[in-house]
Amino acid sequence: MIATTRDYFHLHFLVFLWGFTAVLGKLISIPSVEMVFYRTLLAAAGMGLVMLLFKKSFSISSTLLIKVFATSIIVALHWITFFVSGKISNPSTSLVGFATCSFWAAILEPIIKRKKIAGIEIALGVVVLIGLGIILAFDFKHPLGLLLGVIAGLTAAWFSIINSKLVHQVNAYAITFYEMLGACVLVLLFMPLYVQLPMVDKLNLVPTTSDWLYIAIMAWACSVYAFSASINLSKKISVFMIQLALNLEPLYGIVLALLVFGQQEVMNWQFYVGTAIVLSAVIIYPILKRTQAKAS
Repeated sequence: MIATTRDYFHLHFLVFLWGFTAVLGKLISIPSVEMVFYRTLLAAAGMGLVMLLFKKSFSISSTLLIKVFATSIIVALHWITFFVSGKISNPSTSLVGFATCSFWAAILEPIIKRKKIAGIEIALGVVVLIGLGIILAFDFKHPLGLLLGVIAGLTAAWFSIINSKLVHQVNAYAITFYEMLGACVLVLLFMPLYVQLPMVDKLNLVPTTSDWLYIAIMAWACSVYAFSASINLSKKISVFMIQLALNLEPLYGIVLALLVFGQQEVMNWQFYVGTAIVLSAVIIYPILKRTQAKAS
């Protein structure tokens, strides 16, 4: 199947939706842990409905189910750190930290798959660290938010690499369904411990009407719809082009945050210089990787 211009616009619309997640997280009034509980609950329910409608198999072996549920721990940690980052700082900061995902993937994948780390990965790491260093060096007010964003990027890379291996053994819809369900259950089990933390006053499990709307958009539009549509697009668009588009997610998110929140999202010029360095490295990396593969 040949991709059309409409398909490429559709792909970037999906990336736009994923970038919108950080903005939605800031708009939702309930704390991040409670938000992740509802988000994963609605996403699991939505994905289950999609699987029933399109007659996708829920079948999975007990061994693989254990692996998927173990991965859901990383998924839950990813979403919690990502949303906490945005709440204690701002969406732009969390998205810059998340932009390190490609860097972490470049480092972790050779380790997990027992391959040699190439010089291009090391160069990417150095450039990303320079970008983050510039952000932190000039009176940056959100170091903890940035750190949590980086952890969100690390965990996203980690579970993506694991999923890239699991997808050869079970369909991607089932992986997403069980990971969302597993993350939801894990967050629920974590709540009795969470409420004992000194910075937590009490659980807030009663979202406002607007919270429900934002969580539903996050779960069904930004997760279920975007995921299902991306799988269909992957049949027509190369993995390389999809990865290149995905690397624009932080950029789209930062622009959206500026449009939605205005002045409170404006940072010093060093932040944008550092951000430009990080994003440039992340966007150029797959191009260099592809060129290197063709040359070898």
